Amino acid sequence: MTIDALWFDPAETGIGGAWRPASQTLPIEDPSTGCEIGALARGGAAEIDAAVAAARAALSGTWGRMDAAGRGRILARIGALVSARAEDLARIEAQDVGKPLAQARADAHALARYMEFYGGAADKVTGQTIPYRDGYTVYTLREPHGVTGHIVPWNYPMQIVGRSVGAALAMGNACVLKPAEEASLTALAFCRLAEEAGLPPGALNVVPGTGEEAGAALAAHSGIGHLSFTGSLATGRLVQAAAAANVVPVTLELGGKSPQIVFADADLEAALPLLVGAGVQNAGQTCSAASRILVERRLFDAVVEAMAARYRALGVGPALSDPDVGPLISARQKAVVGRYLAMAPAGSIVARGRIAADAPAGGHYVAPALIAGPGPDHPLAREEIFGPVQVVLPFDDEEEAVAIANGTDYGLVAAVWTADGARQMRMARRLRAGQVFLNDYGAGGGVELPFGGRGLSGHGREKGVEALYGFSVVKTVAARHG
Repeated sequence: MTIDALWFDPAETGIGGAWRPASQTLPIEDPSTGCEIGALARGGAAEIDAAVAAARAALSGTWGRMDAAGRGRILARIGALVSARAEDLARIEAQDVGKPLAQARADAHALARYMEFYGGAADKVTGQTIPYRDGYTVYTLREPHGVTGHIVPWNYPMQIVGRSVGAALAMGNACVLKPAEEASLTALAFCRLAEEAGLPPGALNVVPGTGEEAGAALAAHSGIGHLSFTGSLATGRLVQAAAAANVVPVTLELGGKSPQIVFADADLEAALPLLVGAGVQNAGQTCSAASRILVERRLFDAVVEAMAARYRALGVGPALSDPDVGPLISARQKAVVGRYLAMAPAGSIVARGRIAADAPAGGHYVAPALIAGPGPDHPLAREEIFGPVQVVLPFDDEEEAVAIANGTDYGLVAAVWTADGARQMRMARRLRAGQVFLNDYGAGGGVELPFGGRGLSGHGREKGVEALYGFSVVKTVAARHG
């Protein structure tokens, strides 16, 4: 089998504007079939060293001397090229990640939008003039960290490359990108398009490989000034510890157990599509998945039945057939989800989706599962499953809703469905989350909206103008002039 729409060799690394075959490769698997469809470069510590050196050279050359407006124009051109190749990128992502085509297309357009947004923002970041003692003029400058490292996961490669690398380049950093070994193809494609758009050699370098080899080498590298990591909690802890040895700041986005809270006065017609869709999108392999649905008790049975009807209609199948739900990324992730489903109390799984009869036997398919009332302390209600599994929990009043919603160690996203404006404001303030949506969930992705978590969901913010501050450092200049 081959990969649709591929126009480059994934067995190469891109360092300093040169594309070279790696000495070792990793297999590329199509999650829809379980079949090997190509070979991916397997970089390691030597390639990471070379990439950091190339990034440093770029900072001393054309890229480092370029003004903010020039950087913005290049990012805008990258966005235009991404838009022009959006269908190719979507088909590549669908085969590489197992993502339904419609979702992969949305991700490609989001990548283009990140480039447009950060291209336009590059020359809009300003410092401050600070009132100080007589005889002084004091002002601040925002400067790049230098070389930034970016370790990107497999679930949303295009979107996370866009929000991470886009902001870093806009601020004048030079980047070393390590995509996930399970899904590197669109990251490689993006780097090719960036070069085509005129990004100077070394400003963006990509080294595919395993987390234990290339990822660990990047996290521990003394030549980087900032590290961005999105992935699992366990790996995030290792990444932060490695970076701490070099006193390198880290932006961590580590997942969540995000609630949607439904009060009895909610508009259910508006809520239901998002109650289900935000849980099963990308087969539930989403850090901000709405995996907990909290429902006021007098509405509980009605909401469970309405959600169950939608679950029974969900079709699961190969990514390129554009089903409601595609396969999980790997056999390993399928096994993880299976272990969680085995924990469900007897009779608590109230509805399942349908795996297509013609779905390849080797694909990593799991029928989405809706679980009612396992209790807020059950592992299904507290731990991130990263699969198409949602739990529905009842509550009696606002106090209990807040207690259950804040009752996990995560704090990434939350939503509140109610017509009561005062309650909306109270809940938004009391929920422990980096984003709170009122009568909505996700707001269409929101490139402009700062994103990040609290607690075990991580720290730092990506997306929006806020990300530009994280990818820069403040310098204070105090001039004494009498």
